[in-house]
Amino acid sequence: MRLTIQNGRLIDPSAGLDQQASLHLQDGRVLAIGEAPAGFVADQMVDATGLVVAPGLVDLAARLREPGFEYRATLESEMQAALAGGVTSLSCPPDTDPPLDEPGLVEMLKHRARGLDGARLFPLGALTVGLKGEVITEMAELAEAGCIGFSAGAEVSVDTQTLLRAMQYAKTFGFTVWLQPQDPQLARGGVAHGGPVAGRLGLPGVPVIAETVALHTVFELVRATGCRVHLCRLSSAAGIELVRRAKAEGLPVSCDIAVHHLHLIDVDIGWFDSHYRVHPPFRTQRDRDAIRAAVADGTIDAICSDHTPVDDDAKLLPFSEAEPGVTGLELLLPLTLKWAQEADVPLASALARISMW
Repeated sequence: MRLTIQNGRLIDPSAGLDQQASLHLQDGRVLAIGEAPAGFVADQMVDATGLVVAPGLVDLAARLREPGFEYRATLESEMQAALAGGVTSLSCPPDTDPPLDEPGLVEMLKHRARGLDGARLFPLGALTVGLKGEVITEMAELAEAGCIGFSAGAEVSVDTQTLLRAMQYAKTFGFTVWLQPQDPQLARGGVAHGGPVAGRLGLPGVPVIAETVALHTVFELVRATGCRVHLCRLSSAAGIELVRRAKAEGLPVSCDIAVHHLHLIDVDIGWFDSHYRVHPPFRTQRDRDAIRAAVADGTIDAICSDHTPVDDDAKLLPFSEAEPGVTGLELLLPLTLKWAQEADVPLASALARISMW
């Protein structure tokens, strides 16, 4: 099928494109921008006057809940939600049930996704067998099956020696290790930001040093191995400053934040509203302001939805017992645009944070 989109504002951050022009496509592929190719006759014309035409969004963290948690969400429902939110490519963490630690599981998941003809799926493989943090997986085989990187999961404690060996392995093959920086001992039992709000509510806190101590460890391991690391879901001003210094040093690191951390802070949990329980927790206004500034200046490379469907039975519990997580696939774009408007960030720069990867 041949399609022409006329009179739209074309924005492609990867190409530095931001102009009013027509877009000509055939069978889902761009043929030309501006003048139509010789002999091109469109089967359909779309008038995009007053609209923006941009690449599909890339979401770096969307838990699809399949396999293992289909009662919360199915692969089909989440793929439909992704497309409804403009997300055409997404990465899913390995903490399914069972975890994505065997090539057969990865191949099955990718086959299911292809059959649904929805967003493109790029799984992360488990860094250790069963995500238990003890024995590293066969990363080369998982990569052949379709994994784009390797993750320890959100709340998994990996022995430092095991992590060192995993990063040495990953460096050998040019793989990227995805890590959520949080020291499990310092964060143990915490459910909210370790500060005055949690203190007044009597909630166990997760201190900022849980993030910064983990970051120091990761950076030392990067210096020792040269392994490329992507840091997932930063949450604090202190953590962002450490990443900024690491990048200035030339360490091969990148990072992302969850889109809800652009807008909410610890005060928003109100009187124990479990809908605001997330991992990592919402921190102070100072931290949120630092996140906003770091996204704007490029220290933070990407914004993700951190989409984590949780059923009512797991959410409608006392705050400390509720499961962390929020849905966000359909909110990634509007919440990013809201931040861009409030922070006076150009539209092209905002789209770059959710479409370039």
